[in-house]
Amino acid sequence: MQVSRVTQPASAMAATRHWPVPEERRTVSVLFVDIVGSTALVDRLDPEDVRALQQEYFGTVAAVLRRWNGVVEKYVGDAVMALFGGVESDGFDAYRAVRAGLEIQRVLDGRPLAGGTVVRLRVGVATGEAVVDLAAARDAGHGAVSGAVVTLAARLQEHAPRGTVIVCAATRRATADLIDYRDLPPATMAGKPLPVAVWRADGIALTRPTGGDLPFIGRRRELAALRDQVVRAVRERSARWVSVVGPDGIGRSRLLAELARTVRPVDGVPVRWCGAQCPPYPDVPTAPLAALLRDHTGITPGDDPADAGKAAGRWREVLLAVAERTPLVVAVDDVDRAAPEMLLFLHELFAAATARALPLVVVVTHPPEWGDLLPLGPTDRRHRLTVPPLGTVDTGRLLRYLLGESAAVTRLLPLVAGNPGYARAYAAQAGDDGHPSGEPPVPEAVRRMVAPRLDRLDGTGRAVVMAGAALGVVTAERLAHLLDGDPEQLRPVLRALAERGLLAWRSARHGYEVADRTLARVAYERLPRALRAEFCRRSAIPVPDETPRPVRLVGTTAPAASAPVAAVPPGTTVRTARARPVMSVTPATTPPLAASA
Repeated sequence: MQVSRVTQPASAMAATRHWPVPEERRTVSVLFVDIVGSTALVDRLDPEDVRALQQEYFGTVAAVLRRWNGVVEKYVGDAVMALFGGVESDGFDAYRAVRAGLEIQRVLDGRPLAGGTVVRLRVGVATGEAVVDLAAARDAGHGAVSGAVVTLAARLQEHAPRGTVIVCAATRRATADLIDYRDLPPATMAGKPLPVAVWRADGIALTRPTGGDLPFIGRRRELAALRDQVVRAVRERSARWVSVVGPDGIGRSRLLAELARTVRPVDGVPVRWCGAQCPPYPDVPTAPLAALLRDHTGITPGDDPADAGKAAGRWREVLLAVAERTPLVVAVDDVDRAAPEMLLFLHELFAAATARALPLVVVVTHPPEWGDLLPLGPTDRRHRLTVPPLGTVDTGRLLRYLLGESAAVTRLLPLVAGNPGYARAYAAQAGDDGHPSGEPPVPEAVRRMVAPRLDRLDGTGRAVVMAGAALGVVTAERLAHLLDGDPEQLRPVLRALAERGLLAWRSARHGYEVADRTLARVAYERLPRALRAEFCRRSAIPVPDETPRPVRLVGTTAPAASAPVAAVPPGTTVRTARARPVMSVTPATTPPLAASA
């Protein structure tokens, strides 16, 4: 089972990274698990038996949590509290928490432990905002996270029927397409003035095709480039590999769905299509392979896809035999989630088709941060198709489709930044965001897309982006003053962030700005209030009066007394302070399809 896309466990990352900004306000998922009736159980057991039981129980729970990249924050009696997304988010923190809860129930609930004692368990999972001490967010890092989400997770666990995993509304929204849920009556919980909506997690949902629920707008050029590769493969009887690359929400899946819908015969020769989508953290690494083969081998959803992995060589020959009879497109969406076995299968398939001169096109999609290891073969047959942001006109067309002729279209246009996924999320909350004239909050779905971009950075890179979000324009000298660093060491950091598209140089303002307005808002909102104030105090930016608690940046001495100040979100105009516009990344003007060496 693929558990983590990070190179080392979260606990190790927290301990080894340097954190110029030591605390962050983050959206996290918290899991609580406890033994039902533990008091009565302990009363009737000998202390040595209790000890043996607890060791097996705690050891099993901790092992499951670590497999799902969770951090054991604390043990409270027989309860275990775990944190997901405390240091690094992959956009699936809530999903991993729910999957961990389901696995804990599967391996422990109702099963005999040490001494033959049978235990029943309850699990609760809550998702929400919290303040996280990044260096302390490791196993047994007591007090690493603070916020109402912790209490809610504990209350959910107390309310859960034995043998179940129940979740809050935010967790359900974050995992609705990935987990099957059963409605439960609202729960009355201590300290909550109103009943709380809860759901029971029943298991993994079947993978649903994505990308076809929005109109196809502004992607004709990219679609034509993909079709051209299919035409070339047929006419030249040659294998082709195309990587469709773009950030989450940009429309990679929608482009693939349109290619599947419109694939046409070439010179009267029909073209066959087989495709699969890689789910996050699959139980069976070769599950997408089974989906690829279903139409050609009779594999059904109920069959064990592990059989496909054991016979990968035979199944590869099946697809090659199809390509010998008729041109074939093999499409795999979200290949960055695939296990190494799946990637090896695709590379070997492409290599064999190249050697046999077969008209087979492999099309994969993934975000730009993923290491795109192109297979061996002629360079003119391996390509990378970059999907840029939509232009302003096309973004407006998409928003009008979603919202109708509404004033919200103009208001949302700069926030969407040409990303169709952002457009859908902002449009979904446009009717109830409570900000009819101001800037609406960043939707949860957009946060899940943006957060991984920040979290892939080390502590210094993350702090630089946060500083840019808070102050608008930064230079190496200004950052050195803010973070107590060396300008010469910060210059390459700025250049690297600009190369990754996170910062943009503004010659008119003689500094760098955060390139994406939504990224700037998410980065700014990560800063605790006191750190926002400290950044502004050091930069002497006038802001509205606010009295934050005292704060020290890592490695600093206590600052001299000064008037209390607080930072303001990007895009907000304040008294005597100039608004800090944050521009979107300019779409690339180069042809979207280029041969890759």
